[in-house]
Amino acid sequence: MTTVDLPLLPLGRGVDLNSERGVECPGDLPAASDPDLVARALAAKAALGDKVFVLGHHYQRDEVIQFADVTGDSFKLARDAAARPDAEFIVFCGVHFMAESADILTSPQQQVILPDLAAGCSMADMARLTQVEMAWDAMVEAGVADSVVPVTYMNSSADIKAFCGRNGGVVCTSSNAEVALEWAFDQKPDAKVLFLPDQHLGRNTAVLKMGLTLDDCVVWDPHRPNGGLTTEQLRDAKMILWKGHCSVHGRFSEEVVDELRATIPDIQILVHPECKHEVVLKADLVGSTEFIINTIEAAPAGSSWAIGTELNLVKRLAAAHPDKRITFLDKTVCYCSTMNRIDLPHFVWAMESLVAGQVVNRIEVDPETERHALVALERMLALPGKTHKD
Repeated sequence: MTTVDLPLLPLGRGVDLNSERGVECPGDLPAASDPDLVARALAAKAALGDKVFVLGHHYQRDEVIQFADVTGDSFKLARDAAARPDAEFIVFCGVHFMAESADILTSPQQQVILPDLAAGCSMADMARLTQVEMAWDAMVEAGVADSVVPVTYMNSSADIKAFCGRNGGVVCTSSNAEVALEWAFDQKPDAKVLFLPDQHLGRNTAVLKMGLTLDDCVVWDPHRPNGGLTTEQLRDAKMILWKGHCSVHGRFSEEVVDELRATIPDIQILVHPECKHEVVLKADLVGSTEFIINTIEAAPAGSSWAIGTELNLVKRLAAAHPDKRITFLDKTVCYCSTMNRIDLPHFVWAMESLVAGQVVNRIEVDPETERHALVALERMLALPGKTHKD
């Protein structure tokens, strides 16, 4: 079961016992129609003062991100939290795996709060620990496990990061995936990479940055026997891509790129590397969330852009740069449904609970998982800032 399969219970009310995470808020949420929500959030934040540090991911709603002390992508925010050891409470306006990373990187005295426990990530949920362990056992049986170096994208659960830590692997971000793959291939003379959980980032990096071919890549499907692969395919592959994807970035299509180019001849296509390979091949520029933001900020007035990433960020960029023509690379609304669960009622509820002395929705990674996940994260932090090709 993935986050996509889970019922979206309104404002956190109700319980789904089949969910990996509980989704009931112990207390009454303020009504979304309450006209005093903004004032209540400001009052709670002022009352908490330096005891609270609010993190806002780029994909968050405007109504929430206005209260963030810092904004950024998931790993930047987790490091920002670690750099504020005096903050007793870290309120992470993002999703579950991000709050886990913040808990791993912050001190034991700091408490990480996720305003809505149902704010998960469909991509992260596509690689469950039991599935990955079964895949590893199959690779052992095929005689290839000794050559495999696991690399997991930051958008994964803490236990998947810990799996990589235990098995000589590393974590990567969309910014340093190339460096992480170079490191992985250098670990063993006959190395092959198991890339988790986003097949598109793995494929795009391997083929467009590392010089591998599509034939060097195979896709492991955890819902098929032996991943849907033969022993020969596993032995021949350089990249074993987990069959996972981002439900937002996976929507963008090459047909829309063609239509936009036909309509706006001078338009530039700017996409995230979580997009499908066919879309990335048609794009002018490809890069992380921070790369997308920096590119638009540096773009000349009057330039035209179609951006393939989450809609909250695209709308925010368009509003901040009215001198540029910025459009969304999809015909339909495409918010991240789980990221959007962090709304103003949940934020106010979490903050006011802290003011009242009640810590709600704390995210805690168990010590053993944290220890191994930190190994994989520290390996990433030790990676060089540039590739050997630079």
